[in-house]
Amino acid sequence: MRISTTDPITLKDIPDPEGHPFVVEGQGEAALKIYFENDESRQAYLDISVEHPGKDFTYNLDNPR
Repeated sequence: MRISTTDPITLKDIPDPEGHPFVVEGQGEAALKIYFENDESRQAYLDISVEHPGKDFTYNLDNPR
């Protein structure tokens, strides 16, 4: 599991993440644990809508000439 201690909403580093809210995205070794400065920024992150969860990268968007 990878760990991010930079709050993606406030962009502040969380030097001591113990006790801070977090979200785990993904599973297994590819999972990402994201720490947040507070519950409000965690909720703001969770409120971001995703148009096609899990399918955003299934299409090849290369534009060959």
